[in-house]
Amino acid sequence: MGIQNILVVCVGNICRSPMAEYFLKQENPQLNIDSAGLSAMVGHGADDKAIHCMDQFKIDMRQHVAKQINTSLIKAADLILVMSNNQAQHIEKQWPFAKGKVFRLGHWQKQNVADPYQHNQAFFDITCSNIQRFVADWKSHF
Repeated sequence: MGIQNILVVCVGNICRSPMAEYFLKQENPQLNIDSAGLSAMVGHGADDKAIHCMDQFKIDMRQHVAKQINTSLIKAADLILVMSNNQAQHIEKQWPFAKGKVFRLGHWQKQNVADPYQHNQAFFDITCSNIQRFVADWKSHF
């Protein structure tokens, strides 16, 4: 059973999870990759600073629209990548059937991804490069 459907989760779904989603899509075009937020800024596009980060990698995130995590997204996912242990615990508590398929994006390096929301561009740039590194760690697992 291979991984076909990946859901990336953060809080607002405008910074971290869309960056991870788009890096994953670039690296794994054969997979279905989506993102959502635990308290999403529903209907909003990606944060301008996140868009700027991804532009540096020639990845256009301007089509992104934030959405709220829900049961059907959780059920459809073979793998759910979150930004922190707290987010993993929240999802497993709210959707107990998700246990076993929720991992931190930084799992292989035992790291969380700090939230850059409302921080400066430099903080976003660091977050973006961490996300890119963590995404690369997953490549051999798909």
